[in-house]
Amino acid sequence: MPDKRTAKVISITNTKAECRDCTLRELCLPLGLSETELNAFDRLKKRQRMLRKGELLYRYGDPLKSLYAIRSGAVKTTGLMEDGRIQVTGFCLPGEMLGIDAINDDRHPCSAEALEITEVCDIPYLALEALAQEVPGLQHQLLRIMSQEIVRDEQMLMMLGRMSAEERLASCLISFSRRHARLGRNGAEFKLSMSRQDLGDYLGLALETVSRLFTRFQDEGLISVRGRHILLRSLDRLQALASGGAGGRSVHA
Repeated sequence: MPDKRTAKVISITNTKAECRDCTLRELCLPLGLSETELNAFDRLKKRQRMLRKGELLYRYGDPLKSLYAIRSGAVKTTGLMEDGRIQVTGFCLPGEMLGIDAINDDRHPCSAEALEITEVCDIPYLALEALAQEVPGLQHQLLRIMSQEIVRDEQMLMMLGRMSAEERLASCLISFSRRHARLGRNGAEFKLSMSRQDLGDYLGLALETVSRLFTRFQDEGLISVRGRHILLRSLDRLQALASGGAGGRSVHA
């Protein structure tokens, strides 16, 4: 009988990621690529990496080496303000890309931290950039992802500048719902991997305000909360609230 102590352990870090076999292929960089283009993309020396909860994928100021596609789990990004404070700038879910914002000056303007056990696909940027010049479909997909980044930034600015506390949280919950539905999951029920503090930091709200809003939304039958698991009980009412159509009393940050 073989000695279990000498059994070989295969690290997922050394495993080459094949996009053609990935269930997230239609949400990620290979979207819309022809068979020939996909073959070329799969020849890139991609690799899979597994991150523990709290482990950093990259730090603020690190040089750009790779772009990252999330295969499972969740990641939060944080930026450093001029006074030294840390600001949560976003949350990334499976099928979404990280590192695009570093293309501008070849350094990451934020840090990326795993919120739970997370698997990412590590795509070397220089090799990807060279291939994109040869594969029009890949170049188009990169531009599409960059455009999505711009749209998210614009939505965030609008949310922080114009929305009330209730509207911000309702809008955020709807966003998570749509992103989970995009993965083929139940968009009405999902887990929030981030803490209430992280969520409040992202939305520009105090922790106490976020906690009161969750309690209020539950009391009014909009959601059900069990730990970090959320059930959206009235998506229509949440959407109306997010758009300012269901005022109610205001809860301030």
